[in-house]
Amino acid sequence: MTNPARAVQEFRLPDLGEGLTDADWVHWAVAVGDRVELNQVIGEVETAKATVELPSPYGGTVEELLVEPGQTVPVGAPLLRIATEDGPAEPAGDSGGPSRPSVLVGYGPGDAPQSRRATRRASADAGRARDGDPPPARPDAKPGARKLAALLEVDLDTVTGTGRGGVITRDDVRRTAGHGDEPTAGHGEEPTAERPHSPAPEASPERTTRIPVGGVRKRTAEAVSRSAFTAPHASVFLTCDATATVDLVSTLRASPAFEGVRPTALSIVSRALLHAIADEPSLNAHWDDDTGEIVLHHDAHLGIATATSDGLKVPVVREAQRLSLPRLARSIAEVADRARTGRSTPSGLTGSTVSVTNVGVFGVDGGTPILNPGESAILAVGAISDRPWVVDGALAIRKVVTLSLSFDHRLVDGEQAGRALATIGAFLGDPVPMLLADT
Repeated sequence: MTNPARAVQEFRLPDLGEGLTDADWVHWAVAVGDRVELNQVIGEVETAKATVELPSPYGGTVEELLVEPGQTVPVGAPLLRIATEDGPAEPAGDSGGPSRPSVLVGYGPGDAPQSRRATRRASADAGRARDGDPPPARPDAKPGARKLAALLEVDLDTVTGTGRGGVITRDDVRRTAGHGDEPTAGHGEEPTAERPHSPAPEASPERTTRIPVGGVRKRTAEAVSRSAFTAPHASVFLTCDATATVDLVSTLRASPAFEGVRPTALSIVSRALLHAIADEPSLNAHWDDDTGEIVLHHDAHLGIATATSDGLKVPVVREAQRLSLPRLARSIAEVADRARTGRSTPSGLTGSTVSVTNVGVFGVDGGTPILNPGESAILAVGAISDRPWVVDGALAIRKVVTLSLSFDHRLVDGEQAGRALATIGAFLGDPVPMLLADT
């Protein structure tokens, strides 16, 4: 009996969109010798914006895994080789080059630097099913915990999750790895852990710790550095009475229109920013370096700066100026939740034209945020707190907030920024008439 001819197909990292040039490999969902089906998830990559599951463009048997968890992989670099049974044999080193899949949107044919080969062969996976049995269910873990587990070589099947609903967190992984008493990295930073094929972190005599940087933290560092050294930043500040806004939020929470969503002061502040943009469109624009032109955006794609376990992310509410207040509040809550739980797609974390950041949730009065690259303005909202305030010539205790607006001075002058921030402050001081005017 003649066996079917086998062809070795090489799957390369596709262009995942949004101009990304590389990604960090987080986790393999298959091993050498496994049988995979078309579109079966083979692993996860962490891009500049999100953790993405990659489906296999082929059905067949995994012959070789070519990258290791924690490795940065350029777009177009080979990930793995799969032996199929639908064509003539094709040696991996054939001079004609490997087959290139065309089933993934955005996959490019260009050559890329060769990745380091990993010789993870069948000896470690002899017990895995090779006859088409379904693979075991994957443990429920946050993307950051999954990446940390790969770096620390912790099997997630052995980890007990303590997060909401039993989700595995980074602390759970550290505890299983025996690092529960070690100091953890700062918010959004990579933990102190050995990366494959890289030197282990070394503690100097001065008792310092070196923390490898990758994923979201690495891309955030690149973005803010590019913004800080490209756009001439300036900021204006305003402290205002937000008592009416706080009272309105309490009223809206009892309204049937907001059933299923919890309106917050950030919902009102975001609407106030969109209202100000209508009068000062330069806040919703970008500077085109190639042409030296100011590009005004007709739609306001609102970025919501969100702190996550993987670092800072900025999910986007598309065409926010068209949304009613209930829909805006619901959209802000939804995109922020997707970002925190690692469910955002790359397209959902890019393309904002103006942003807002709520630093008040950390108990601080204000700050001077750095612009998201390609934007001309970002509004920072401080903590709303009880402070003495003069009302009608008498001293009273009011709900007071400090706002700061950072802007690109190439596009926005101090006059425009000052007027916009004053408009936002007036909106928060008496929001109902402004909201009625915007409907």
